Amino acid sequence: MTGIPLSVLGAATAVALALPLLGWALLARPAAAAGQARDNLHRGLELGTAGDGRGTRPPTGGLVRALTPAGTVARLNRLAGTAGRPADWPLPRLVAAKLVLGAVAGGLGLLVASSRPTLVTWLMAVAVTLVAYFLPELLLYSRGQERQEEIGLELADTLDQMTIAVEAGLGFESAMARAGKNGTGPLAEELVRTLQDIAVGQPRRDAYLALAERTGAPDLRRFIRAVVQADVYGVSIADVLRTQAQEMRLKRRQRAEEKAMQIPVKVIFPLILCILPTLFIVLLGPAVMDIVAAFSG
Repeated sequence: MTGIPLSVLGAATAVALALPLLGWALLARPAAAAGQARDNLHRGLELGTAGDGRGTRPPTGGLVRALTPAGTVARLNRLAGTAGRPADWPLPRLVAAKLVLGAVAGGLGLLVASSRPTLVTWLMAVAVTLVAYFLPELLLYSRGQERQEEIGLELADTLDQMTIAVEAGLGFESAMARAGKNGTGPLAEELVRTLQDIAVGQPRRDAYLALAERTGAPDLRRFIRAVVQADVYGVSIADVLRTQAQEMRLKRRQRAEEKAMQIPVKVIFPLILCILPTLFIVLLGPAVMDIVAAFSG
C-alpha cells in the first residue's frame, strides 16, 4: 500500500464505484407496461409551462437530485423537451449518465495525469472530464436542432394542407387534426399532442403557446403568435393560414437559395487541398521528370 499513490488509489476507487451506476443508467429498463404508464403520466410535466409561471420539478432520484444542481436539471429538462423527449433518454437517466460520465472521465484522467504529472496532461484530463460531463447536453442540443430544422421544413406543406381544409369548411382544430393524422414527422406529433392537451381541458391559447415553447422552432413560434392574435382580434383564420403559408414557402425557397450560394465557398478548401495537388502531379509530373532527366544527363 505504501508504493501506491493516494491519488491513483482514489481514482481507481471512483472508477470502480461509477461503473455499476453507469451500467444501470445505460442498460436498466423498466417493464414495458409500467414504463408506458409512467411516460403517459409524466408527459407534459415540464418546467415552466407556457401560459403560467407554475411548473413542476422533473422527477429524479434522491441521490441524483442531491448531487445535481436544480439549474442543471431544468436545463436538461428544457433540452429534452426541445429534442422531443426521446423514449430511450428519460430525464433521470440523463442526469445519472451525466454524473457517471463525469466521474469515470475524471477518474481515468486522474490516473493518466498521476502517472505523467505534466501541465499538458492535467489540462487534457480536465478538458476530457468537462466534455464527458456535458456530453448528454450536447447530444440533446444536437437532436433538438435537427428536430427544429425538420419542423421548419414541414411547416409550409402542413400550412398548405390546413389552409385547404379550412377553406373547405373545416374548423381550425379539425384542420390541425387532419394535418397531424396525415403527417409523419415531428410537427405532426406536436400537433396531435396539442390537440390532446386541449381535449383534456387545457385552454386553447395556453396549448398553442406551449406548442411554440416546447418545439422552439422560430417559424412555428411566429405562426402560433399570429394564430393567437387572430383569435384575440377576431381575424379570419383562413386569411392567417393563407398568409403564413405563403410566407413559409418564401422562407423555404430563400433558405434553399442561401444554401446553394454557400456551395462554392464550401468547395474551395477540398478543391485546394485534395483535387488541385493531384491534378498538378498528373499534369506536371511527367514534365518535371523530363526536365530532371535532361539536366542530370
